[in-house]
Amino acid sequence: MRGSPPCGTAVGCMLLLLLLDALLLFAGQAAGEGIITNHVVVRLHESAHDDAHQLAVEHGFQSVRKLPFGEGPLPLLPPMSPRREANAVPRKRQRLQKDSRVMSVLEQPGFSRQKRGYRDLNEMEVNISDPLFNKQWYLVNTGQADGTPGLDLNVAEAWGLGYTGRGVTIAIMDDGIDYLHPDLASNYNADASYDFSSNDPYPFPRYTDDWFNSHGTRCAGEVSAAANNNICGVGVAYNSKVAGIRMLDQPFMTDIIEASSISHMPQVIDIYSASWGPTDDGRTVDGPRELTLQAMADGVNKGRGGKGSIYVWASGDGGSYDDCNCDGYASSMWTISINSAINDGRTALYDESCSSTLASTFSNGRKRNPEAGVATTDLYGNCTLRHSGTSAAAPEAAGVFALALEANPDLTWRDMQHLSVLTSKRNQLHDEVHQWRRNGVGLEFNHLFGYGVLDAGGMVKMSHEWKTVPERFHCVAGSIQDNHKIQSGGRLVLTIDTDACQGKDNFVRYLEHVQAVVTVNASRRGDLNINMTSPMGTKSILLSRRPRDDDAKVGFDKWPFMTTHTWGEDPRGTWVMEVGFQGPEAQRGVLKEWTLMLHGTQSAPYIDQVVRDYQSKLAMSKKEELEEELDEAVERSLKSLLSKNN
Repeated sequence: MRGSPPCGTAVGCMLLLLLLDALLLFAGQAAGEGIITNHVVVRLHESAHDDAHQLAVEHGFQSVRKLPFGEGPLPLLPPMSPRREANAVPRKRQRLQKDSRVMSVLEQPGFSRQKRGYRDLNEMEVNISDPLFNKQWYLVNTGQADGTPGLDLNVAEAWGLGYTGRGVTIAIMDDGIDYLHPDLASNYNADASYDFSSNDPYPFPRYTDDWFNSHGTRCAGEVSAAANNNICGVGVAYNSKVAGIRMLDQPFMTDIIEASSISHMPQVIDIYSASWGPTDDGRTVDGPRELTLQAMADGVNKGRGGKGSIYVWASGDGGSYDDCNCDGYASSMWTISINSAINDGRTALYDESCSSTLASTFSNGRKRNPEAGVATTDLYGNCTLRHSGTSAAAPEAAGVFALALEANPDLTWRDMQHLSVLTSKRNQLHDEVHQWRRNGVGLEFNHLFGYGVLDAGGMVKMSHEWKTVPERFHCVAGSIQDNHKIQSGGRLVLTIDTDACQGKDNFVRYLEHVQAVVTVNASRRGDLNINMTSPMGTKSILLSRRPRDDDAKVGFDKWPFMTTHTWGEDPRGTWVMEVGFQGPEAQRGVLKEWTLMLHGTQSAPYIDQVVRDYQSKLAMSKKEELEEELDEAVERSLKSLLSKNN
């Protein structure tokens, strides 16, 4: 009905005003105390618009600035001079409100806004006094060593929330740890350590003139170097415990040594960090043997009281000549494969790319800056600025995961993978070869960097309220086992239509990992290229050209190429595999098998649960508080109003 007030009745309007007052009051409390300024916004009666400048001068303001939006002029009257008295604004406001030309007056309180992308280390609330901390750009990047400011692991936010890795044990599976190092000794977990190279409980590195066995000690410092002891730098999780598992320093590796190392004390060790794998020569196709596979499976199913051991793996240092999907450790579903970026966001020259990489951390800078390496502990009580490679990247990730485990000790091994997908950031990472793309559910990924650089602050915040993901299921989506010829100059295209086991107990509706188990032989294995496209249109590069791989006999025998790029997608529909050759010479081959394996959940792991809860929690908590305040305010006001009317 025309002419009726929007709130219906006079009492309704009064209640609405009371509600608005309560809202404004609450908003002010939530934002903190405002800064008093002399900035005032005034709305004039239409007949007084031409008098705006005169009105400003009369009331002691310098000028009028009309806003470029809104209905009718809304003059902004800046102060004539800087504020001198706290009560100057109220007096001016009172005089303005009494002016017959003025409809309303609104003061402009000041509040804080900060520039993003640049951070001054001296202005951050990071109380670290260790001498190399200012050089640990991967922790807090302010542009040191020609780096890109803000491109780091965002550990400062996690530390600021009180998470430092306390109560978490990380095992460094390597060539030993200098556990007498003064920056490691206080955090060393002797009970969880062992030397499988010498079969004793003392995994101290074997001495060599070239310090070849410094690798494990450097990795350990990245994770658990103590804080504020005036020695070297600080670990990502500087209150975590570090265990040494010496297993690399012998003339050869055996399945039993690997299996024993990976399964050592799984109820005490939370995270296993491995910066090793098959030879990164661009020719090798290798992975864990039978006992190690059994140990890994046992770890993810029974470790940490059934929550699962967390295996962190460096993706490899073979550069563009290699493909980390040919490394069966890095491409395992049971590991979290970590690649590296340099301090300006570009790819390192040694980075391998593949579709199984989940996320990235940092290694050294590409420029010859002596401080562009990873600063950490070194043998015999020394420090170094020259640690590098994906060897450096994996321990950094282990440290971030330790922070997340402190925030929520109930996280499972799969929870940690989901958190990595959801909280990793593109930030300022730049891949000159592979573009950033979005998969079928909108998750952004890159063929080299995975889902981006780990964000410690984001991960601990999401971890704190995380709900364990639903049960995991496995579905053999389909298999093609006929021989199909592959010729240079063309591409073999095969399809599998699947319902993802719908209607069965092992139905997979939301994807986690996808495996393409492939048997293929070629006249030159290194020239093979394999791509796979999901029903939702996401293309994964399962195998890139490896120019140094001259194999013409072995090929790939039931090799499980893995992709994480279809995470969260609906797998039902048509999957397409394309196989061809890339290279200067003509090649031929035969694909004998393609079996599609789907792994994931039947119910939404977080689309309907965690993500929505996480994104809205703060807003919802404020809303609930606001609703309580409003209820109380309305009740008080209504009682007061009724008592006066009576």
